[in-house]
Amino acid sequence: MLRLLLLLVVTLICPSLFAAPIVHTIDTDKTAIRLSWRAFGGIPSWANLKGVTGTVTLNPDNEFDDRINVTVPVATLQASNNLLTWQLKSNMFFDAARYPTITFSSTRVVKLGPDRYRAFGNLTVRDVSRPVILDARLDRLSGEAIALHATTAISRSAYKMDRFALVVDDRIAIAIEIQTKPGSAL
Repeated sequence: MLRLLLLLVVTLICPSLFAAPIVHTIDTDKTAIRLSWRAFGGIPSWANLKGVTGTVTLNPDNEFDDRINVTVPVATLQASNNLLTWQLKSNMFFDAARYPTITFSSTRVVKLGPDRYRAFGNLTVRDVSRPVILDARLDRLSGEAIALHATTAISRSAYKMDRFALVVDDRIAIAIEIQTKPGSAL
């Protein structure tokens, strides 16, 4: 009887303990990542990555349940020209043959305001994991679908991609456009 009473009290006082997180599956066809940097004294350069898979987990009642897990195949990388695409996929930079994926796994997602978030996590490139912070905005689409627009910047040398340091900036800006499948919440 005491256990039942205790369970009732906990349920009434802390209903968020029993709220279920909603897991959204990333829509690979509507998700892309753009890398941008400056080279040769200021010339803008870019590359796009597609084929993104993963999940975005949100619990409106308990932000400690919020998670973002993403896997990106390096083979999908396309740069502004064929030579740059080849260089980026080669062992000079991403080394796609040895390290075929890039991953991001959040450790904490903090709500900053209406539909604004900061995601803390680890980015793994070339088997090197480093902490990163994403600034993100969330848009609710039709049904259960959501769109997540996130940005961050990394040091390429921190991921063992320090070739051509004299002509290519170390700072790489990353823009992430994630969209989940409608009705993908579990």
